[in-house]
Amino acid sequence: MSDATEREVPEPEASADADAWEQACAEDLAAEKARRRAQYGPQPGSAGEELRKLVDAVSEKLSGLQTPLLGAVAQGAVEQTVRQVVQQAKAAVEPVIERNPDVFDHLAAAGGELLAAYRSAVEGQEGRWTRGGDAAKGPGPRDEGPGPGEHIDLD
Repeated sequence: MSDATEREVPEPEASADADAWEQACAEDLAAEKARRRAQYGPQPGSAGEELRKLVDAVSEKLSGLQTPLLGAVAQGAVEQTVRQVVQQAKAAVEPVIERNPDVFDHLAAAGGELLAAYRSAVEGQEGRWTRGGDAAKGPGPRDEGPGPGEHIDLD
C-alpha cells in the first residue's frame, strides 16, 4: 500500500460532532447572556460610550430646567444660552471620543487604581490613629521618612 492509502481519512462524523458541539456551546452562551441581561440589565458600554451618555443626560436636564425666578423673556434667553453651551460641549467631546475611545477606558482604570491606593493609605493611617498603645509613643519609624542605611556584612 502507498502512503496515501495508509493515511487515515478524517471521518465526516467527527467534523459533524465538532460542529454540533460548537453550535451547542454558542447556544448555551447566548442563553446565559440573555438570562444575565434579563436579571441584571444591559452591560455598561465602554468609558467613551458612558461619557457620551452622561453628556446627553446632562444636556437633557439642563435644557428642561425651568427657573421660576426669571421672567418669560429672561427664561427664553437662558434656555437659548444653555442649548448653545450644551451644543458646544457636545461638539468638543464627540471628536475626542471618536478618535480616542480607548483613552477613556484607560483613564477609568487609572482612576480605579488611584482610588484603591487612596483607600489603602487612608486605612493604614486610620489603623495607626486608632491603635491605643502606639498612639502615645508618637510616630513610628515608617512615618518619619527614609532612615539611615544599615550595613549588611556579606562575608
